[in-house]
Amino acid sequence: MDTRAIALEICDQADDFLAGVRKRDEARAGIAEYLTLHHAKLSAADKKAVTDQAMRILENEDFFSADAGGSEEDVDSDGFSSAEQE
Repeated sequence: MDTRAIALEICDQADDFLAGVRKRDEARAGIAEYLTLHHAKLSAADKKAVTDQAMRILENEDFFSADAGGSEEDVDSDGFSSAEQE
């Protein structure tokens, strides 16, 4: 089983099935659910390898940074983020 290919597949779709997720433990749970739905026959060791690889890729892509998607808390009532106003 090519765990790297599955990890890349997950990362390609992460914006959809992990929409709004910024916490790593929530992402791990989402990846586990994805693997259960789409790759149920993977062994536990392969699921762990895929999850670890996908998390590493997402980390490298700054998926979990606040700047990646931002949040409504970062935007003032005039529509500008506090960072833009400084």
